[in-house]
Amino acid sequence: MRETGRSLPIAVFDSGVGGLTVLHECLVSLPHEDYIYLGDTARFPYGDRSQPQLEAFALELATRLVDEGAKLLVVACNSATAAALPALRRALSDRVPVVSVVGPESRLAAATTRNHRVGLLATAATVTSGAYGKALVQAAPRATLYPVACPELAPLIQAGGEVDDEVVARVEEYCAPLGRARVDTVILGCTHYPLVRPLLQRTLGRGVTLVTSGEAIAGEVEHTLRETGLEAPADRRGSYRFLCSGDPEEFRRVGTRFLQLPLGEVRRVPVAGDPASDGAASGTGAATAPTGRALA
Repeated sequence: MRETGRSLPIAVFDSGVGGLTVLHECLVSLPHEDYIYLGDTARFPYGDRSQPQLEAFALELATRLVDEGAKLLVVACNSATAAALPALRRALSDRVPVVSVVGPESRLAAATTRNHRVGLLATAATVTSGAYGKALVQAAPRATLYPVACPELAPLIQAGGEVDDEVVARVEEYCAPLGRARVDTVILGCTHYPLVRPLLQRTLGRGVTLVTSGEAIAGEVEHTLRETGLEAPADRRGSYRFLCSGDPEEFRRVGTRFLQLPLGEVRRVPVAGDPASDGAASGTGAATAPTGRALA
């Protein structure tokens, strides 16, 4: 049974394509593993969702991936982690280990900061949850967290366009409070933000260390696989495949930029509450993505 488990893929899900920045780090660190990625692009963005909605979405996506066959689940979405991690572990921990972004990022930030002043750039849902504040206190009791909600940044990045004046303006706006707080470490609490890491670094200054989900998660995944005896043989080349709830061609177009590797075929899957999804379930309380400007 253990040998069978070792041959299964690592499952990763996110609200959109942002989690591909996490997958990229895992592919670099653990190239011998297989991966399956699900992006909920039909219901993106997650940042303005309620906690019950996010919990329902996360449970739906995670259960689908585990049912298809997975040996470990990575919750790449910060908003979903903040809202649903306890529910996911209650529902799935007897089937697969569950790795998420908040704890590993907070521990890495705690080990990095020198002045105990840590900034957080994240979605409104993640900031409101207080998850990073709790995790940072556990890792570094002397540290103070300075959270900033960035409602417009992830949608701008998800659109897949060039870094233009609007993106620069939003980054400068969101980073300004962190400069005033004199933080020396900033957690990028959304998987989309590493795509504008050079702009963030320039705005915050070279003396500020940026902590990303990808680098934190890759180490956590490797440790968990080793502890559970689920590592794939190191002398093989792993594979990856993709699912999304929205337009597969759009996912492939934008996702290639995030992953920095070819995506190949992208399979569309139905999700609850999305009328465009064939066979989508109803009655779960999940809402379709709002139109117009929304929180990330």
